[in-house]
Amino acid sequence: MDAVQMLKDDHQKVKGLFKKFEKAEGREQKQIAEQVFQELEVHSKIEEEIFYPAVKRKADEEGKELVAEAVEEHHVIDVLIKEMKAMRSIDEQYKAKFTVLQENVEHHVEEEEGEMFPDAKKLLGDDIEKLAERMDKRKQELMAAVS
Repeated sequence: MDAVQMLKDDHQKVKGLFKKFEKAEGREQKQIAEQVFQELEVHSKIEEEIFYPAVKRKADEEGKELVAEAVEEHHVIDVLIKEMKAMRSIDEQYKAKFTVLQENVEHHVEEEEGEMFPDAKKLLGDDIEKLAERMDKRKQELMAAVS
């Protein structure tokens, strides 16, 4: 597996969880939302700690700007997650925030998969598999820490 495919797989998993949330109700929605938060938090960390720095080192100015924008998008997503975690019940406000979270994540995924990832594959070349190994190891550590 390469690093880009690993991140795309994470994107697909979260998209599936968003669909499950829409069909669920009450307590089940809360559990799915918690799973979404965990997936996004771990995914963001491995991107920010490992993937983005590797891309940024080899990117041109436009690529560096894409990385900077992606980090800021993560920040917005983190703020929404923090606010939602502080909410006690799933009410209209919670569902509205979750919708905004979903829209932000989908926009972020579109930009990464449409702009950043194709360039990253070229820039990283043969290093992409070693990068995936580092990312997978870190992902396992992060998942174990929250379990």
